[in-house]
Amino acid sequence: MNILIIGGTRNLGHFLALALLNAGHRVTIFNRGRTRDQLPASVERLRGDRTQPDQIAAALGRRTFDAVVDTTLYKQEDAEAIIRLLRDRTGHYIFLSSGQVYLVVEGARRPFTEDSYPGLLMPAPVENTFSYEEWQYGMDKRRCEDALKAAWEREKFPYTALRLPMVNSERDHFFRLYNYILRLDDGGGIIAPSTPNYPLRHVYASDVVQAMLRAIERGKGEGKAYNISQDETLTLEDFISLLASIMGVETQIIRVPRARLQADGLLPDCSPFSERWMSELDNARSKSELGMVYTPVETYLGAIVAHYRASPPPTPSSYRRRKAELSIAAELNLEATGSYKK
Repeated sequence: MNILIIGGTRNLGHFLALALLNAGHRVTIFNRGRTRDQLPASVERLRGDRTQPDQIAAALGRRTFDAVVDTTLYKQEDAEAIIRLLRDRTGHYIFLSSGQVYLVVEGARRPFTEDSYPGLLMPAPVENTFSYEEWQYGMDKRRCEDALKAAWEREKFPYTALRLPMVNSERDHFFRLYNYILRLDDGGGIIAPSTPNYPLRHVYASDVVQAMLRAIERGKGEGKAYNISQDETLTLEDFISLLASIMGVETQIIRVPRARLQADGLLPDCSPFSERWMSELDNARSKSELGMVYTPVETYLGAIVAHYRASPPPTPSSYRRRKAELSIAAELNLEATGSYKK
């Protein structure tokens, strides 16, 4: 099959391109080319800004594709532009959406199923805040999905939306899981907000790639959305305990009032998985209709830890205020909620 990947090649796009090549497919990528990719020369590279319809149209020319995977669709106007451009030029368009489409629905209950999508939408939080940015992200992803669904209902534009929670990956350029690994390594404990304690239900990058491959190769899911998520739901304590055990270290979670961490600008860096904007998705439909089998959390955490041990990245900016985190814990003289040993 002839496959186009629109967007980044740093994380999911990179893994998908390699998986497609290994399966014998022809791969073309379209992006701005600002980040040098690490893909074989056999991959055709097209350059341009996807937010500029003329650029993507010029780059694609008269090409047609059996399937298109769009990893960087964030705005309704870009969704409408890609629908116009790819009309009658692809057999399947796969869009990476987000579990945050549920988090902007008033009263939606975790874990979210695909049927949790309809409902009254929450008003915008205060502008120029982390919550506002995350709310805007969820709203924009909904607008993209709504445009694609309308195109399906209007003209059977062959889209599938894959709704993703937090994706844990060896190539996560935001280093969210690595944030915890660094803090466990330094022995100072994990500083996390005391309430609320949101459950964790993430997904492994490799499983997202498998979902995309299944949708492409089986030709399933047109006109539908699927939650792509691991089987296990963990508390933060369970997650830290498991990660520490894999690393062979002891740790503790030091609970600090959320308001204090927010006032000092330490969230979400000190514990990125403690935010309400981390979704918890029910994956039953993807298992029954796409045949998904998800990697156990312990297995993929072990693989990611081994990767970082072999190839440690530069210290991310999210670790820059680590001393401030520990100073707050000492100042408040808090006791840990638990100590987890190997």
